[in-house]
Amino acid sequence: MRNKELTPRQREKQERRIARRRKFMERIAENGGDILRSDNFKSTRRSIQHGTISVHSHCISVAGCSLAIHEKLEKMGIKSEEKDIIRGALLHDYFLYDWHHHKHDRGLWNMHGFSHPRTALKNAGREYRLSPREQDIIKKHMWPLTIVPPLCREAWIVTAADKYCSFLETVEPRLKAVKHLGRHWTTLPRRSGGEEKEPKMQENGELAAEEIKAAEK
Repeated sequence: MRNKELTPRQREKQERRIARRRKFMERIAENGGDILRSDNFKSTRRSIQHGTISVHSHCISVAGCSLAIHEKLEKMGIKSEEKDIIRGALLHDYFLYDWHHHKHDRGLWNMHGFSHPRTALKNAGREYRLSPREQDIIKKHMWPLTIVPPLCREAWIVTAADKYCSFLETVEPRLKAVKHLGRHWTTLPRRSGGEEKEPKMQENGELAAEEIKAAEK
């Protein structure tokens, strides 16, 4: 539905949603700009996670969804660390391979679903100084496959956001004709044949204005 077809109330609601998305993107860039700018994180644009969504877009989607949960819990008086949530969400799938074609060692525990949290934690630990909460987020985000549950609120938040985004990314192509299902949290343009373009960043690490505008579409 185009803007000229929207009622004043619908247009107001859309503008609030766009403003909220922009605010989330700014907070993600503020707390995780070094991750967004890294070559390894940029390389995740070339690997598909679910459906047609890249690992890169999925991780940013999870960060945005996690922030939404964080905000709602804050209003209820349940505190959590925003920076740890954002950085843990960006790095939770930092396994750096295409899991559709990657060959794993034999054994149940070496299958991607079970092993990639350990691989992501190992890769992230090589490049960043991870807080205990960030480590727990990355290591436990696949619970209950990880057996041991998350040990902090931040890890529970990202685990819930990851499952929500993964579900939408998997089933959304089949549900496009169904209305009123809510909008996806993907915050960067999707693949449209060929490799995704890198987001433009300002010198201070924030996303350029045109990138934020593109994320609103």
